[in-house]
Amino acid sequence: MLTAPGPMATPAGELVLRPVALPADLDLLTGWMNDPGTDRWWELAGPPETTAAHLAAQLDGDGRSRPVLALLAGEPTGYFEIYRADLDPLAAHYPARPHDLGLHLLLAPAARGRGLAAPFLDAIAARLLRDDPRCTRVLAEPDVRNTPSLRAFARAGFTRTTDLDLPDKRAALMIRRRADA
Repeated sequence: MLTAPGPMATPAGELVLRPVALPADLDLLTGWMNDPGTDRWWELAGPPETTAAHLAAQLDGDGRSRPVLALLAGEPTGYFEIYRADLDPLAAHYPARPHDLGLHLLLAPAARGRGLAAPFLDAIAARLLRDDPRCTRVLAEPDVRNTPSLRAFARAGFTRTTDLDLPDKRAALMIRRRADA
């Protein structure tokens, strides 16, 4: 996952993903998680311990999920989770393929409404597909009610293939395929 984590060009400017670092990023991410627009979809509002526990499960885990900050021109602008979808509980709900990668997206409250989600998703998906020849698909499973997210994924080349009844939501399975797959 992101074997060459260097800068990515987007229409909005240079995007860099860097691993989340605790405790340095905790206050920033806790603030974002407590934003009502974030909490509606992420359901992680609460004290810093809530955010820390969510991050620690990934940072201390087996490497199947990687939490990263998105920096646009050096400024924290978003948070992504890049994960092995084929090894995730999600795989029980769709026809998983080996090395499917998944994305979760959170734009910083101040970054919303600026048209950043689609260019970020496009650049990240292209990088993931380029860097891992075993990966033929990048996918996401946003809530079917999250219209801005669905539009952003569609603009970034993802196709809504089906809707899934997951334990915590009804999700749209959005897939971006490698061009030669």
